[in-house]
Amino acid sequence: MDSVVHFEMPYDDRARITRFYEAAFGWVTQPFGRETGDYVLATTAEPDQNGSRLPGSIDGGFYPRNPEWPSQHPSVVVAVTDIAAAMKRVTDAGGKVLGDPMDIPGVGKYVSFFDTEGNRVSMLQPLPRG
Repeated sequence: MDSVVHFEMPYDDRARITRFYEAAFGWVTQPFGRETGDYVLATTAEPDQNGSRLPGSIDGGFYPRNPEWPSQHPSVVVAVTDIAAAMKRVTDAGGKVLGDPMDIPGVGKYVSFFDTEGNRVSMLQPLPRG
């Protein structure tokens, strides 16, 4: 079973969205530069003294809204072990993959898709750890 590992939301104003989630929920944000698409990473749960996090907690991020991209709404990212095989399963199940996977340096391969209900969801084949 593939699990949800990340969420994403678009923004119009990077400073405004980071201020909001930091003030409203205490999230820690880390803005990146143009080389990573002006992405902002959001950490939503602190590790305890042993380095463990609250079970079920996930982190997420914010990306700049782009008029060229379809369906920019909050969405989730599902981790998969083989992105090519997962893309085929999505298509076979009636979904539509949006382009080719892109490499995210230090993270893995990423691609978005529409499910059968028109929801934009993404999948990530993470790089091996260690």
